[in-house]
Amino acid sequence: MTRTVIATEKAPKALGPYSAAIQTDQLVFCSGQTGIDPATNELAAADVESQTRQVLTNLKNVLEAAGSGLDLVVKTTVFLRDMADFPKMNAIYAEFFPANPPARSTIAVLGLPKNAQVEIEATALKR
Repeated sequence: MTRTVIATEKAPKALGPYSAAIQTDQLVFCSGQTGIDPATNELAAADVESQTRQVLTNLKNVLEAAGSGLDLVVKTTVFLRDMADFPKMNAIYAEFFPANPPARSTIAVLGLPKNAQVEIEATALKR
């Protein structure tokens, strides 16, 4: 079995000792992405909608660098600072997964890196 580290300039650099993703023979395991814009290394905006859109764009870019894509995601975990933001996050999430969405868990958390509102991690199949 192979284990390949995935990185791309189209997603933020890791904020610690971890990889953006690890690719195996059949799966891609993406670390949690926050709404950091890779061009500025800052949060895209303060609101959960903008951050969710940036999070999912970052995940899309990491998956594509690994030879996968959002259409091959089998499981996500969403971390929200405020569960009251669930409907807003969910509306943006639905734009990125319009048909046959992956399995998902959503968890309320006390805090996220850089004071982000949302973080999402994903596991996907390899193309």
